[in-house]
Amino acid sequence: MHSEVDCDVLVIGGGPGGTTAATMLARKGWKVLLLEKDQHPRFHIGESLLPCNLPIFDALGVAGKVRELGVLKLGADFEASDGNYQTYHFRRALGSSPPHAWQVRRDEFDRMLFEHAREQGVDAREQVKVVAAEVRGIDSIRATAHDAEGRQVAVRARYLVDASGRDTFLGSKLKLKRKNPRHQSAAIFAHFHDVELRPGEDAGNISIYRFDHGWSWFIPLREGIMSVGCVCSPDYLKQRKGETGSFLMATLAQMPEAWQRMQHARMVGEVRVTGNYSYTCSRMAGPGWIMVGDAWAFVDPVFSSGVFLAMDGGLRTAEVIDATLREPALEAVLQRSMAKRRRRGVRVFSWFIYRFNSPAMREMFAQPRNDFRVEDGVISMLAGDVFDSRPVMLRVYLFRLIYTFVSLMSPLRWLADLGRRRRGSQVAFSGGTTPVDPA
Repeated sequence: MHSEVDCDVLVIGGGPGGTTAATMLARKGWKVLLLEKDQHPRFHIGESLLPCNLPIFDALGVAGKVRELGVLKLGADFEASDGNYQTYHFRRALGSSPPHAWQVRRDEFDRMLFEHAREQGVDAREQVKVVAAEVRGIDSIRATAHDAEGRQVAVRARYLVDASGRDTFLGSKLKLKRKNPRHQSAAIFAHFHDVELRPGEDAGNISIYRFDHGWSWFIPLREGIMSVGCVCSPDYLKQRKGETGSFLMATLAQMPEAWQRMQHARMVGEVRVTGNYSYTCSRMAGPGWIMVGDAWAFVDPVFSSGVFLAMDGGLRTAEVIDATLREPALEAVLQRSMAKRRRRGVRVFSWFIYRFNSPAMREMFAQPRNDFRVEDGVISMLAGDVFDSRPVMLRVYLFRLIYTFVSLMSPLRWLADLGRRRRGSQVAFSGGTTPVDPA
């Protein structure tokens, strides 16, 4: 038994990027079919949002709903050289980015976005997995999906959006996915009750700690829950033996300031591990299709960029598709412009991410200086302002020059760190426990 569906745009994946694209296209009058292989709510990493997410929430009409789900986040804090911590408040950012953001449970957040897309006229279906597709250009999309009962759904569409996340449906089908040759990481994480909060207005801020093999996050969520995780080099996680929760706690114990906040913590739910997840696809778009969010690329969650980049990509993708469906001759130039912009933003985050655990970067974040408002420019980057602001980009480039100078002050230390990063990028780890990881 099977059914047939005709639509203007088929969106694969019901996460933040896919629902953003679907909602905005439906608002523009297009018939949109959104297929999500899982059932909401579902667990997902990536709980710390950025200030630059907020204008997108306004555009979608979900700002109030996010506020109800979220914990107020005024900044991010990092370890200081005196054993205390240094807080980077978003209100100091250059430009017009909002002075705050939200921390959210992704199961609640993603479900809200999916239901909102349905409210806006999207034909949004869960537990429907796309298993095959032929993409021959505009007006020539044919896809096959299976629902939870095994029934076949045949789809005819004018355009395809791949927002399938780490599954990267088109990346796999077209053999576009490439392991990141410069950076690899893996992660272990869980939720806890009774983790010590920062005092006062900073209680909702994300905290970042470093150790020899990576870094950790503390993300306050609703109802007294704290998301705690460690992003590690793959070779470190390959040493994991015995009980996974014990390994996570032993890892946290390597960071004294972080460990101090865990003295009364109680784990909620299971510990999860995800394997190597730094990759990019060699193409972002083509005739009749565009990739959004993790379907195209994922680097590392250190600056909480994933949800923002996915939703910004979904917003821009909707604009490109809307214009293309009205005037197909514009497709190539619109896709090139979008791809150039998105690659520029990812490069800004990536440069920092590749060097985040380096001795020079540790030193600079622990003892920040705001000469020429360089520190404020870094805060703008942390807020998500990585695309179009010249004042921000100028400060980011100045920061990079300072980083180079600090690194060259200790050339042996710099060479040792470079060698460590290069070796780490070649290590394979597939011992994850998430659905996209082999057991």
